[in-house]
Amino acid sequence: MALYAIGDTHLSLTSDKPMDVFGGGWTGYVDKLEEGFRVVSQEDTVVVCGDISWGMSLEEAKEDFAFLDALPGGRKLLLKGNHDYWWTTASKMKAFFQENGFSTLDILHNNCHLYGDTALCGTRGWFYEEDRGAHSAKVFNRELIRLEASLKAAGDREKLCFLHYPPLYQGYRCQEILDLLERYGVGLCCYGHLHGASHRMAVTGRQGRVDYRLVAADYVGFRPVCIL
Repeated sequence: MALYAIGDTHLSLTSDKPMDVFGGGWTGYVDKLEEGFRVVSQEDTVVVCGDISWGMSLEEAKEDFAFLDALPGGRKLLLKGNHDYWWTTASKMKAFFQENGFSTLDILHNNCHLYGDTALCGTRGWFYEEDRGAHSAKVFNRELIRLEASLKAAGDREKLCFLHYPPLYQGYRCQEILDLLERYGVGLCCYGHLHGASHRMAVTGRQGRVDYRLVAADYVGFRPVCIL
């Protein structure tokens, strides 16, 4: 049994936004994901750090979910990304997965999941520094509440955190999120969102007491990263 993480699968099997148009590492990325997931066994857990499907609704994203569900891994925990427009309420998503037989899919949102004695926590996060309008402040504060709720749900267990947005990169620090990770004793934080030339802005390695890792699909060669 192992724990893996990967972000930004950007699937588009029934919508017209394939990432192949960006060329470079994204050419043939669906095949690369199938190949990359061969490192995963059916007993393993995979956390997918947002930007999962370009579908605009659950129904439009159905084939993308079917693709993910069929990949190796007995449990796949999905986070919301900034392009996951299909995302709706937890009850609707869980019901949709159940109705369509997507038995390996679940969500990491306002909750935590256990991997042995380790708690898997997380939320989307937010680039608050990019827009300080009233709406952005409201969304940002909601994300802080969600992250703290997830961390509190873990109790005194060892905690790993998964975000979509990076809480820090070159020239940017989301101090409120960084403070939460430190306060709750998070040992590792994985994040996605950064692509292409933005990879060079990523902060990886230990900062304070937390180890940070970028797991965006094109950064990790479309192969889930083994965490534990």
